[in-house]
Amino acid sequence: MDITTVLVGLVIVFGAIIVFFGVVTVPQGYEYTVERFGKFRKLLLPGLHIIIPFFDRIGHKMNIMEQVLDIPTQEVITKDNAMVAADGVVFFQVMDTTHAAYEVSNLTLAILNLTMTNLRTVMGSMDLDELLSKRDDINGRLMNVVDVATQPWGVKITRIEIKDITPPRDIVDAMARQMKAERDKRASILEAEGERESEILRAEGEKRATVLEAEGRREAAFKDAEAREREAEAEAKATQMVSDAIASGDQQAINYFVAQKYVEAMSDFARSPNEKVIFMPMEASGLIGSIGGIAEMFKETNGNSVPGRRSGSGIPNAE
Repeated sequence: MDITTVLVGLVIVFGAIIVFFGVVTVPQGYEYTVERFGKFRKLLLPGLHIIIPFFDRIGHKMNIMEQVLDIPTQEVITKDNAMVAADGVVFFQVMDTTHAAYEVSNLTLAILNLTMTNLRTVMGSMDLDELLSKRDDINGRLMNVVDVATQPWGVKITRIEIKDITPPRDIVDAMARQMKAERDKRASILEAEGERESEILRAEGEKRATVLEAEGRREAAFKDAEAREREAEAEAKATQMVSDAIASGDQQAINYFVAQKYVEAMSDFARSPNEKVIFMPMEASGLIGSIGGIAEMFKETNGNSVPGRRSGSGIPNAE
């Protein structure tokens, strides 16, 4: 083996070392820092890069994708001295790789402790009722505080979410009883309002029915009065006609009027529903004679004569 072969071998080995230590491939979603003799020199973006071996080296490999950090469960004392347990998650992203690599040691641990400390501060300044009902406010306030604190580290806090808030068991039982009492109260109020509305509608219906009944009675009274008025007018007219006939000496009109009243009186007695015995102080032939006189009156009015009957003064008698 001559010296030339040895030199070629050394060159090949040295070239392989240069390629192995000098060629750097940065994957997508990461950024590498390059240090020369321990001092930051440049930043390597995703892709293929060549550095000087033995002089330059990779300092930090930073993940620039959005990351999720879990906040462990911790106990918090609220403003009204209630002990609750809370946990959550933090979403963050490295925006400045240089600051994230050299401004803070152990970036994830720093963000975790900062978030836990501010979580106790924010939740401790609120009452238990606010803590359970205003979770969005807690998330917003906590994110603003942590985001401002991590800006010098080149980190952006994109979101903080409280996953669970667990009050003590006795407080949960008291809240359940309170909720049940409020629901019973609302149910009683709704039931009372429904009964009131029902009574109002029923009263309005009865009022409307009473008004309609009164209007019906008034209308019926008007009709009855009108009928009585017409009946009175007709009777007065008939009486006037009879009076005129009597004044003129017409015996047939007198017989007709007397017979009509006689028959009406007998009809009223017959229609009475009660059991009765009627003593009639007149002869039955008087009623028959009156009826016969009425028939004779109508026949003479039509120019006909009734055989076997005669007219004279007074009420005609039956044969």
